[in-house]
Amino acid sequence: MRYFIPSFIILIIGLIVAYYLGNVAGVYIAGLLALLEVSLSFDNAVVNAKILQTMDKKWQARFMTWGMVIAVFGMRFLFPILIVAVVGGISMGETLNLAMNNPEKYHEILASNEKLIYAFGGSFLLMVFLDFFFEEKEIKWVKFIEDNIITNNLSKVSNTGLILTTITGIILTYYTKSYEIAIAFYTGMLIHSILASVDDFFDENVVRNGLVGFIYLEVLDASFSFDGVIGAFALSNNIFLIMIGLGIGAMFVRSLTLFMVEKGTLSEYRYLEHGAHYAIVVLAVIMLLKIFFHISEELTGTIGIVLIAIAFIHSYLANKKEENERVL
Repeated sequence: MRYFIPSFIILIIGLIVAYYLGNVAGVYIAGLLALLEVSLSFDNAVVNAKILQTMDKKWQARFMTWGMVIAVFGMRFLFPILIVAVVGGISMGETLNLAMNNPEKYHEILASNEKLIYAFGGSFLLMVFLDFFFEEKEIKWVKFIEDNIITNNLSKVSNTGLILTTITGIILTYYTKSYEIAIAFYTGMLIHSILASVDDFFDENVVRNGLVGFIYLEVLDASFSFDGVIGAFALSNNIFLIMIGLGIGAMFVRSLTLFMVEKGTLSEYRYLEHGAHYAIVVLAVIMLLKIFFHISEELTGTIGIVLIAIAFIHSYLANKKEENERVL
């Protein structure tokens, strides 16, 4: 329970501020936004735990402090304002004024560029999944997908994930006929590739204990948060209320990450990491499909939670089976 104490403190403070901004309705909306964020980023917590457990205590603490500031004020407040400022050709100050005094116009500008955001996030998350899917693993979950002739042969090919993501980008560019979407998609690929290259250049333990691992976690968090940031406007046009609600959810996701690291949850529940990555690829595909038509954030979050729940239950049953066999 101690892992979640900071989250509950943030929850109480956030709801008090939400009440000040919008009375009982503001508290209700902030609560819904927090649940939206947790549902969309639950799989993010599992993947973060895998990376965070290789980092020392100093960087784990910085992830919970510096990373939280970046997640709340950076991704859920400044990032949307920056997008609107760049697209609208206006200053950050003017954009902030627009967000506060003309939220409908602000949301309109942000929504008009959501396809670029989805292309970037979709490509980055697709790379994350493919890197995991084609790496050598002792434990395989869905055998007919992970352990067949095609998958095993592709796993022996260098840069399989990069090749498949590039093909996806070509197909996406062909159907959208948009160079802006193509640039956004390949920028997501580029950032992931740069981070992976730096990871390979240095000793892995050095990187995971340092700045590059921290940056990777923040970019990963950003990719997961795109849906929540844009979808939040369906509940409220108040950017401060949105920041509070999503920030509360982000804090709980980080507490859950730290809990799993300290308790060794990924080691105990063997298929949990697999379930999280399948949820990631579903999110990546949905983000790319949203370039063409609307898909609700509720559906996205539900699929992610269901996949992780199935992985958790399967892991538990596998552990019980092994325990019973040892007794016999």
